[in-house]
Amino acid sequence: MSPEFTLRPYHPEDRLACYDVFFEAVRTGAARAYTPEQRAAWAPADGFTPETPDKMLDMVAFVAEHPDGAGRIEGFMAMERNGHLDRAFVRPGWMGRGLAQNLYDLLLEWARGAGLTQLTTEASHLARPFFKKNGWQVVTPETITRDGVEIERFRMSLAL
Repeated sequence: MSPEFTLRPYHPEDRLACYDVFFEAVRTGAARAYTPEQRAAWAPADGFTPETPDKMLDMVAFVAEHPDGAGRIEGFMAMERNGHLDRAFVRPGWMGRGLAQNLYDLLLEWARGAGLTQLTTEASHLARPFFKKNGWQVVTPETITRDGVEIERFRMSLAL
């Protein structure tokens, strides 16, 4: 990853930009692993609603801003304070280029500093290799249903 990226804590005004990263990561970045129907159910076009409470405000969350200085968010990760990594997304152009690793390293540092002994997540087909590379273990595959569409993911954990 380019050292010019700014990694910083999530702010409430980042909400729409993070949804945009999520939407692009799922709809475009996950195309090789999920069908169009699965991606549409996972990231619906009308999925962003400003009146819905911002759950990331209660999490430990970091964003990565593009080095051009314009403040464009290229990725983010958010973990509940109990160690459940709930959100991990980067724009497709940054997949596999170290951006996710840098965000993850910040969360891992926070988790260790908080004295957590285990982390958990539900990983997509795309995220599972990233987490496995970082020492996570698959607990069990699972299938969830969103808008009548089945989506496979993997419960994973990491002992700290």
